[in-house]
Order: sequence, then C-alpha cells, then structure tokens
Amino acid sequence: MSVDWKIGGVLLGVVFFAAVLLVKPIGVSTQFVILDGILTDAVNADFITQTDEGYTSTNAYMAKSGGKYAKSAANPLNYSFVFVLAMMAGAALSAFARGGVGRDEKRLPAIWKANYGDTPMKRYMVAFLGGFIVLYGARLAGGCTSGHMMSGMMQTSLSGYVFAAGAFAAAVPTAMMMYKRG
Repeated sequence: MSVDWKIGGVLLGVVFFAAVLLVKPIGVSTQFVILDGILTDAVNADFITQTDEGYTSTNAYMAKSGGKYAKSAANPLNYSFVFVLAMMAGAALSAFARGGVGRDEKRLPAIWKANYGDTPMKRYMVAFLGGFIVLYGARLAGGCTSGHMMSGMMQTSLSGYVFAAGAFAAAVPTAMMMYKRG
C-alpha cells in the first residue's frame, strides 16, 4: 500500500505544525552530537560536569549555549533525543510491516535496478554514504533539512528558503548524475 504524495505532504505538514505549536521546531542533526556526548561521557566521567550554574563540558562545542548540549547529553531522555529514537523505530516498524528489507524485486525501484543492479549491499552502502555526507553537511550548516528547510520554511525564516534552494540545487544534478539510465 502506498500513500498518495499529496496526502503524505499534508500529514507531514500537520505533524510539523503540531510539533512547533506544542513543543518546538523539529531538528534532528544535533542529536547525533548529543549521542557522541553520551558515548564520550560513558567512557570519560570528566567529560560532562554539573555545576551550580548548570552543565558544562571539557569540549567547547558541548559547553556552548550555556551548557545546553552538555545537559542534553547528561540527560538523554529529553524530547529531541527520544524523537530521533522514535523516528528510527518508526522507520524500522514501517519497513518490517511492508515485508522487511532485502532483495525483493517489488520494492526495488526500477531506476536503481537499471543503473546499479539488484545487489542489496550496494544499496545499503550508497544509502550509508549518502546519509553520512548529508549529516556532515548538516553539522557544517548548523542544522539539517528538517530544522533548516522544513521547520525553517514553516516559520517563514529566510535561512530556511535559502537552505531549500541550495539543497535542491545540489540534489537535482546529483540525481541526474547517479541515475543516467531509466
């Protein structure tokens, strides 16, 4: 079963609007930094410390914004980190509800097969590499597509529109290069 893109777009808009209205704008890439902080703090007990003024870290990035990131890493059961975990769980649940992942001809996009064959490992490697590049770029930009583009545009932020234009200016030629056949 596939959902019409218009229905999906409206549902996504409703979720973003509800998130901004009830909690805060959605952003995801910072939570990878928080995960790094959680793991580093588990290995090095001096990495994050709590003071009378709040939290701080031996790492300047974790200590910035008044220790906001250090606090999130020290107390990971916060809205943003749980949101990212729930996104991963939801994606996994959706994949398994649709029959799992693997070598199924029905789920393999024809354009991928025409260009790269039907090797699952190649698809996973390209997806991982693409995800890594996007995450690296998101951290360089100070936010990800959900934070800059989707939440930003919804709040009529100029930076959201600039980011969206840049994302599409890079994505369209990349897709044209990757999918020459099909």
